[in-house]
Amino acid sequence: MTLPTAPETVASVPQEWLPSVPLLALDRQYAAIKHEIRTAIERVCDSGRFVLGPDVTELEAELARALHVPHVISCASGSDALLLALMALDIQPGDEVIVPSYTFFATASAVTRLGAVPIFADIDPLTYLIDPADVERKLSKRTKALIPVHLFGRTADMDAVMPIAKAAGVPVVEDAAQSILSTWHGDCSGGLGDVGCFSFYPTKNLGGAGDGGFLTTTRDDVAAQLKLLRVHGMEPRYYHSLVGINSRLDSIQAAVLRVKLPYLDQWTTARQVNAGRYMELFAEYDLDGRIVVPGDEPRGRHVWNQFVVRVADGRRDALRAHLAAHGVGTEIYYPVPLHLQKCFSFLGWQKGDLPETERAAEETLALPIFPELTADEQRTVVGRIAEFLRAPQVARTPAHAASIDSAITDPPHVLRRSGAVGRADEVRC
Repeated sequence: MTLPTAPETVASVPQEWLPSVPLLALDRQYAAIKHEIRTAIERVCDSGRFVLGPDVTELEAELARALHVPHVISCASGSDALLLALMALDIQPGDEVIVPSYTFFATASAVTRLGAVPIFADIDPLTYLIDPADVERKLSKRTKALIPVHLFGRTADMDAVMPIAKAAGVPVVEDAAQSILSTWHGDCSGGLGDVGCFSFYPTKNLGGAGDGGFLTTTRDDVAAQLKLLRVHGMEPRYYHSLVGINSRLDSIQAAVLRVKLPYLDQWTTARQVNAGRYMELFAEYDLDGRIVVPGDEPRGRHVWNQFVVRVADGRRDALRAHLAAHGVGTEIYYPVPLHLQKCFSFLGWQKGDLPETERAAEETLALPIFPELTADEQRTVVGRIAEFLRAPQVARTPAHAASIDSAITDPPHVLRRSGAVGRADEVRC
């Protein structure tokens, strides 16, 4: 879809914006399927099988088909998924695991809980994903695993990461907590490395009614280990071949997720359409050099768990305050990089060690991107940003304006698929 060229800028015209736009609106999704969810929960309650019941088994099989992987092993959370993956790969005290610093805490905490050492790598400033060149620089004889994070819904550069891991002889654990259904050259995240780790936290693209997670693997040996590790290493009952943990998915969570899974693809497409509309709306204003809008990934499917912009000139926090004052929800992912967190100070990292990571932590801001977000809500978000930055509008023809609305039915080619009620909990992983 080619948009008409906007030839000039004009003074901003006073607009009527909506009084508020939520960062998340989980109630909208629930309202559309609440009867299905309640029926599913009642079915589990009537059965009396609340842990690792039939719904868990069926969910694992359905996810395996959706992601085209041979093994799916559910667990109690995305954080546990990372821990279980490292346990299954026999990560030991003193081993080094290379991780990005610009990610949620669980990526590194799983490493340290096993007595291993997280080695933090910097990020690509355009994608916010782990920088393969920095990964290669930080490899050592003690490196026993790599954890690329498919952050914000975009798959890491696996064309670069996998050859590095293969040459070093180390396994790859994909942290795909934010990226279910993202792809790389047509293959789903979670099936690209040795183990994939996913979260069912309510804010995720496929979120449950509480905590939950799952792992994927193409390796039969790893799958067998994971199934043992999540139940205290017990098989058969009361016989333990190894020391595992208690990390089982509740049947009620599985039943809720089974209701949601058939809708996931259309919800993902709606996120892509919203991302495309944001790109068009930002183009309506003269924001060059002040707001950097994320791009798509031509090598794979970006599933837009977050839509993160970069705010220049140290104005991110002031912009966020302005948006909050006008009822627009935002979030900062992540204000303090992991290498500068107090709990990791014993590792000796200093400010300035990872410059791109630190710059992203100071400049990035996540905007609403949930599937049920309306066009008027998106216009309000972008309009309020332009208002704060005093950015003039770009003159456009009626055809150009109409093309913005057409994105809902004709998303740009690059966004098409290849191959809290009203708010979330305060912890937004």
